[in-house]
Amino acid sequence: MDFATLAGLVVGVTVVSLAIATGSDFSIFLNLPGFLIVVGGTFAATMIKFPLSGFFVSMPIGMKAAFMNDADQPRDYIRLAINLAKKARKSGLISLEKEKIRNPFFKKGIQLCADGRDLDYIRKVLTQEMAHSIQREEVGAKVFHAIGDAAPAFGMFGTLVGLVQMLSNMSDPTSIGPAMAVALLTTLYGVLMANLIALPIADKLEDKSIREKTLRSLIVECVFQIQQLQNPTAMREILEPYLPEKQRLAVGADGNYTGGGGSKETGTRAKQNPLKNTA
Repeated sequence: MDFATLAGLVVGVTVVSLAIATGSDFSIFLNLPGFLIVVGGTFAATMIKFPLSGFFVSMPIGMKAAFMNDADQPRDYIRLAINLAKKARKSGLISLEKEKIRNPFFKKGIQLCADGRDLDYIRKVLTQEMAHSIQREEVGAKVFHAIGDAAPAFGMFGTLVGLVQMLSNMSDPTSIGPAMAVALLTTLYGVLMANLIALPIADKLEDKSIREKTLRSLIVECVFQIQQLQNPTAMREILEPYLPEKQRLAVGADGNYTGGGGSKETGTRAKQNPLKNTA
């Protein structure tokens, strides 16, 4: 769970709600027609911008990426790759077939190695899968950007609708209040929907897409090195540039963590592989 996203939404909604509740009755800020104008119009415009299949596929992917956080770090993959390379050098690539690896992309690459596929074939399969996966995540970010762009516009549209209703019924004082509420509250709904939900999630998805691309590139390189039965020491030197500078040298040639440049990890975490299924 990405607690930053959840905490941000909770804090944002709480602050807005408290600001409203301390100054007036909260119920006056609830207006169903204005809410329907903003939400319905925003999603309708977004669906027009994207293919129907792309919209309904990207929304769940985007929400999952925004609220779920991958606990595995690049150094975990390097450590796993070094251990797998040692095993492959000792017992052959076929011995990796029964390895239980949680990451599906890494698992597929190791399976291709165990199947005896050549390096060019592995490169083609993994790079194609990586490109399609990154593309789906980028579409998710574009969908939320589109929502963020459309929500304020439909908020303004609702404001115009409310003003038209108000001006067309100036003779009836009882109709001025509800029409004015629609006029003002739709703008409020649109601004909140865009700036508290859609645009922050879109920015987070873009950031995660960049990190996911880097991580998958690291996994591809790990698979290449394993397929070539690379020496663990050389393998660590090749994979180390994928890590931030302060984490380099934290993974030794034996696949375990050392003290140089990174935090020393001992006990259960040092012995267990977080990337493998224990079930």
